[in-house]
Amino acid sequence: MLDAAAAETPNTSWLLTDYRGYGASGGSPSQAALISDAVLWHDHAVNQLRAKQVFAFGRSLGSGVAVALAARRPLAGVILATPFDSLTAVAQRYYPYLPVKWMLRHRFDSIALAPRIETRLLCLIAGRDEVIPPVHAERLYEAWRGPKRKLVLGGARHNDIDAATAFWPAIRGFVSG
Repeated sequence: MLDAAAAETPNTSWLLTDYRGYGASGGSPSQAALISDAVLWHDHAVNQLRAKQVFAFGRSLGSGVAVALAARRPLAGVILATPFDSLTAVAQRYYPYLPVKWMLRHRFDSIALAPRIETRLLCLIAGRDEVIPPVHAERLYEAWRGPKRKLVLGGARHNDIDAATAFWPAIRGFVSG
């Protein structure tokens, strides 16, 4: 959800979409479908809306989509909130006794893409993330090739990171800088 603080970024428009199968969107979600949608939205923003700069903003699962988009299209920057290195690594943490790398269909292996991406990055990490432990975000951050900035929001949890005082100012600074 976009709050009023995000709308205060001058000369910036936000294109917010629902994942396939969620909210007002139809269809079935999958890694390939979500990435395909992101590429189509990017191309729409550039070709139809004549966007001069496009930033990808991915939160949680959306971070995997944003990283994949950055590997496929030129971007002005990537903003990742509560990101992960790969869904396989996160699932393995929760289910160490299962062969998750053989079971998981949608892996969102962002850490495999990160060393090739030269786009600048703002990585927002919830210090008390109970869903995606911060170590997964740290691994992705370390693997990122392009210029990068990390902000660990110490008291933030996975679902309230956007309520942290520094969250929106960091994004405004990144987008305008």
